[in-house]
Amino acid sequence: MTTRRSALQAMGAMGAMGIGAARWVRAGPLPAGTLDSQSLEALSGKKPLIKRSFRPPNYETPLASLGDPITANDRFFVRWHWANIPPVDPRTWRLNIAGDAAARSVELSLADLRQTFERVEVTAVCQCAGNQRGLVEPHVPGVQWGCGAVGNAHWSGARLKDVLARAGLRSEALEIAFDAGDSPVLEQGPDFTKSIPVWKALEPDTLIAYEMNGEALPHWNGFPARLIVPGWAATYWVKQLTAISIRSTPLASFWMSTAYRVPRGKYPLLSRFESQESDTSVPVLDIDVNSVVTQPEDGSVAHLGVPLTVRGVAWDSGSGIRTVEVSSDGGQQWHPATLGRDLGRYSFRAWHHTLTPRTRGPMPLMTRATSKAGLTQPEVWTANPAGYHNNSIQAVGITVG
Repeated sequence: MTTRRSALQAMGAMGAMGIGAARWVRAGPLPAGTLDSQSLEALSGKKPLIKRSFRPPNYETPLASLGDPITANDRFFVRWHWANIPPVDPRTWRLNIAGDAAARSVELSLADLRQTFERVEVTAVCQCAGNQRGLVEPHVPGVQWGCGAVGNAHWSGARLKDVLARAGLRSEALEIAFDAGDSPVLEQGPDFTKSIPVWKALEPDTLIAYEMNGEALPHWNGFPARLIVPGWAATYWVKQLTAISIRSTPLASFWMSTAYRVPRGKYPLLSRFESQESDTSVPVLDIDVNSVVTQPEDGSVAHLGVPLTVRGVAWDSGSGIRTVEVSSDGGQQWHPATLGRDLGRYSFRAWHHTLTPRTRGPMPLMTRATSKAGLTQPEVWTANPAGYHNNSIQAVGITVG
């Protein structure tokens, strides 16, 4: 379990090297490798986010901006696999639907999606599969995310199953594949394509969204249309959709066969994607139960004998949150938090807990959530080569003065 010590050591070392402290942003307890890449920067249309990489653009939401159960569009994290992200003219954009298991080929405009299909809304957490990768020990390669590669929004659009019905699914349909608009800088880079099983595609909450929190999708979050797969990692939430393929065979792309996979048998399988499983590995699917402290921020000062309200959010893959507990003594004692309003099974659940500091000095604030499926955040991350599934309990360090 990560503590604040490594972050403080890293910041002390930076001070000794003459690096200005104002450049560095607290976003929870981060090891030196993650702090090295951490600075605030504003993309067009966004408030300042924590830059993890510029090409491709990968920007993290500061934890304080996750305090509202609905994450504002201009504070929502940004994740792309390739640096070439074309601007899209909504008047000429087209979505092509075909495939060997489609009854017919269909081409849809944005106006078609908006006007000829029922508009539905789902409130759902979008979380990068590598969220909290920068906190794992031992260190693993990849974007060194802290706890903020996650957000919750009201997504509006057409049901994927209604769009697929326009093309028609043959009986042999096995997977639905999606092509994104971003492209690699070098031609040999693999095109970003993902697939989901037919059963997941036909769930009523799986959408092709064109709105986010009542507004058109931001460019950085997939304008003009993206896939919404509630409960599953954001790798399946394909942005800037260009094509849908109804397939009778498993998709064998790099992003399915090699990337976003974990060793078989290491994690509970709440969902199954059997056509993409192998003898040794399975695809990353479900979002793990998790919670974060959004207030007070790491490094804050509390006052002896003065009540302190701790706030945060919790989420899981869709069973809902049963309990959230808070500890201020390193996990020796846990106290129940009060849950906020339930915004839906796939949504953030706000929570709060008030405590009164009785001793001066460091006070680590820890939180752990338990889902209605009976899963609880672990104390220790179960290691895998790519740093996925890190929902281990984290500590926010404050000082009582």
